[in-house]
Amino acid sequence: MAGRRRKNTDHPSATGPGELPAESLLPADFELADLYGAHGSDEEEDLDDLSVLVPPVRLLPESELAAAALAVPLLDRAIKLARWSAPTRPVDDLGDLLDGDREAAARFLGLAPADGEVPEEAVLEAMRVWSLAGDLELVVLAHDEAGNRAGGPSQELAPVEAGDSEAVLELWLAAADVIAELAAEIEPLDAEPDAGEEADEERAEQLLAQYEEVQEEAAELLDEALQVLYETTAFAEPGQETMPLGVLAALLVVPEGEEPDEEMLGDITDVMVALDPMLADLAEIGLLEYQPIDPDLFDEEEEPESGGEPSEREPATGELDEAEAARFGLVRLTPLGQYGVRQWLLDEGYEAPLIGEYATGDAAALLQGIAEAANVLPEQEIRAWLTDREPLAAARELLEAARGSDRSAPLRRMLAQLALGELGPAAEPAVREVLEDPELGGGARAWLVSQGVTGVPAPERSMVLWTTVDTFAAQLLDSEGDAELLRELISGMPVTDNPASFFGELWRVDHPYTAQVLEAVGELHVDRLVAKEARKAAFKARSKN
Repeated sequence: MAGRRRKNTDHPSATGPGELPAESLLPADFELADLYGAHGSDEEEDLDDLSVLVPPVRLLPESELAAAALAVPLLDRAIKLARWSAPTRPVDDLGDLLDGDREAAARFLGLAPADGEVPEEAVLEAMRVWSLAGDLELVVLAHDEAGNRAGGPSQELAPVEAGDSEAVLELWLAAADVIAELAAEIEPLDAEPDAGEEADEERAEQLLAQYEEVQEEAAELLDEALQVLYETTAFAEPGQETMPLGVLAALLVVPEGEEPDEEMLGDITDVMVALDPMLADLAEIGLLEYQPIDPDLFDEEEEPESGGEPSEREPATGELDEAEAARFGLVRLTPLGQYGVRQWLLDEGYEAPLIGEYATGDAAALLQGIAEAANVLPEQEIRAWLTDREPLAAARELLEAARGSDRSAPLRRMLAQLALGELGPAAEPAVREVLEDPELGGGARAWLVSQGVTGVPAPERSMVLWTTVDTFAAQLLDSEGDAELLRELISGMPVTDNPASFFGELWRVDHPYTAQVLEAVGELHVDRLVAKEARKAAFKARSKN
């Protein structure tokens, strides 16, 4: 997306109830297709040139995720019912429990009272749980000693019951796969029986094709919705992860930077209605927390208002209070859901980074890793690295790692400044130690001033000029060619009333990025005289090399 960098952490969180984003519809830097690789299969297209970026996330420890998985009622019932089947339970040809055991299973799961009649819905739920246990291979089908078909608990059950985190999460993810696939099994609208025997075969083929098309579209919609939820959750402030269903639908329908028109409003409502049952299904497996659309809303929309006209209220627009907006549906990706969507992305071959991946080594590995990463949140990585480190020692290590004249050195120095800002006053002694360092001295003085330190000695002119080039080189590296952002930065360059004199000094600076900085100024500065002098200086810098 235009106007936002890949490493900029100033992303909007989920929009408040009843509101639509005014400017940016997705809180990331790229279109959804670019983010998740929906770029087709054209063999002539160079896929290596396409950025497929998934935002970094922070996951709960595996032990906490496993505990959350075991607390999901649907999975808990499947585990319990598998153990209940020991040593075996007779089943029919389809692997379902026989009539005599269905009510017993419902009572065992607490779906029906111990005595009295068992409601039909309790039996159906018990059968659904039994089917899930079979899909998850918690129950295996075989023949008992009498030669009858029967089902009993598998060996996979033991590590799950023992609480093995890896086994539990593997089981939960398999269950989420099953539920997600079932959630997309939507019947086509045109599913009425045909009216003629001669057309039976042709009609069956048509219905099958229609059914497959509807399933594919539903699965694609659900997949895109989960991707958007994953992204918005990654950038949301703590406690702000819940999103109105209307906002989620708008993110999927409205092109970036546009306001929804009447047709889009209808599409938003259609998407909301399509997602509603699917999200409710995923909530059952703990992937989401979901408050469904209030069914009474559909009756209210059909009732005439006081003026005699039907209500045309659209759920995705307008100013609604929190309680009213909640009636249109609220959705939140749970920590367990974040884990699950990330695993699905990894299975599809995408990089789905975790916050802290670059914070496990020394300062050099931290700064270089962030500088080279395709998708990273620098502040989050730095904070993770600083955790449990002694501030003064960390500051010295960061400053040492910031030295160098290689191609990424300017960006490392900028990142070190960012890290020093996280440390605050505790870093001051280490910063004072490098005041005379030709590579670090200029930035060190700027940092001290930013901390409110007084009496900071003025740098020599050569240090000022070198730091100017280094600072703009870091911005060039970090902006990745964002012309609008670069133009804004360049407009703040300390050019005097005599640009010829300023650039006459700057082109002589011995820095690997001197020519590139001058060329960027010459191309983007809005003042024609300044741009002209910068281009002349860039030519001289190139000639010098």
